[in-house]
Amino acid sequence: MTLRFFLCFIASGFFLLSPSQAEEKYNVLFIAADDMNNDLSAFGNAQVKTPNLERLAKMGVRFDRAYCQQPLCGPSRASLMTGLRPDTLDMHTLAHELREKNPNVVTLGQLFRQNGYFSARAGKIYHYGNPGMIGTDANDDPETWDERYNPAGIDKLQEEKIIRYGPNRKPRKDQLGISMAWWDPVSEDEEHTDGMVADKIVELIGKKKDEPFFLAAGFFNPHCPYVAPKRYFDLYPLDEITMPDLEEAKADLTDVPPMAVQRDTKHWPYYFDKVSLEEARRCKQAYYACNSFVDALVGKLLDALEENDLLDKTIIVFWSDHGYFLGEKGLWYKRKAFERSAKMPLIIAAPGLAAGKATTLPVELLDLYPTLADLCGLTPPSNLEGASLRPLLEDPDTAVWTKPAVTQIWHSPTAWGYSLRTERWRYTEWLEGEAGLELYDHNHDPEEITNLASDPGKADLMRNLSAQLKPFVQLKDHKRQ
Repeated sequence: MTLRFFLCFIASGFFLLSPSQAEEKYNVLFIAADDMNNDLSAFGNAQVKTPNLERLAKMGVRFDRAYCQQPLCGPSRASLMTGLRPDTLDMHTLAHELREKNPNVVTLGQLFRQNGYFSARAGKIYHYGNPGMIGTDANDDPETWDERYNPAGIDKLQEEKIIRYGPNRKPRKDQLGISMAWWDPVSEDEEHTDGMVADKIVELIGKKKDEPFFLAAGFFNPHCPYVAPKRYFDLYPLDEITMPDLEEAKADLTDVPPMAVQRDTKHWPYYFDKVSLEEARRCKQAYYACNSFVDALVGKLLDALEENDLLDKTIIVFWSDHGYFLGEKGLWYKRKAFERSAKMPLIIAAPGLAAGKATTLPVELLDLYPTLADLCGLTPPSNLEGASLRPLLEDPDTAVWTKPAVTQIWHSPTAWGYSLRTERWRYTEWLEGEAGLELYDHNHDPEEITNLASDPGKADLMRNLSAQLKPFVQLKDHKRQ
């Protein structure tokens, strides 16, 4: 071998390994909101101002029908971080039991760690009691991360200033985790826990810009209590906040199986006894303010990527763990099989893939794990129960996607159900149909006002939907009646 040939051989070999060491790895910026529904300008509700989520949607694909696997923080987050359904994990409550029940599971961040990525989070990714566990590791999984950060701002440190309604009007800290309560301090973003979360992720983006990273920003808003700087409240004059008519709301529930709303009927409306319409309006205003606060922090994260020349090297995911009721049907909170509880915002922007697109095809949060593994060229565990969203990210207009979305509810061994969402229909079975059925036609009834389950003309359709749902009903025996 001549010296010239040898040098050419070495050069060509180097080229094969190099131009970016066999392809540069994409970073992942994983942004989570807590209890955020789709009342956002980025998803068509012009009243709720979210210009930075609109900006992100122009960079990627907006999923207009994205659904959680269970509308409760703990099981929803465990599911999406493992790519496994709550039944598979045997997790349906807020208990801290991921590794206890699934000691060998490989979580999403853990997969990235195993493949040479720096994995870190600030704030809430796994379940945190909010605000009780702010500032702690809460139900976190240490094997997911290289580093973890748990800031606590004035929303946690000055809880006595939060205004409470219903039975929780007295300043008891243990009652804020589920409350109708708000506070609008004249403050700066960085004085709040979520502002601190954003600042930490911005710092890590700068520090880790020269190595592949998986960074998770876990915002606590808009989970109750609804606390944000006053300027975000000022975006929503109270006289512009409307609430559904309560008589019409009550009528919406007359054809619904009792189990579907059993947690909500004792003190209907608004979940708590003696909450007035005016107080509910103030809480809705505060919720919208918190959404705009989160949006501003998303903008700060996008700016940090841009300032560090990382936008074309980073996959950005924005998600919430489930949706949220704000008085529709007279209901509040989550833990329901209706659309407003099961659906949440999801936006994915990936370099080189579709931008400024949207899709109405149903997808699931547990699809995020296989999607990110696929886009980053990583080999995920073989037992994942979602599917890669790559076809929808490449071209949502032509993608073939037939997988339905399944959301389940579990209250107790005698109260549980499963809901199937196709592009047109929502079909729900309570106790496998023994405690009632629901069917809604989203082409004509997007608010799910009329339950068609008793319509004889829909019998064949319901048999078909029930057959589609049946394989997903995998609740373990000890969780059944």
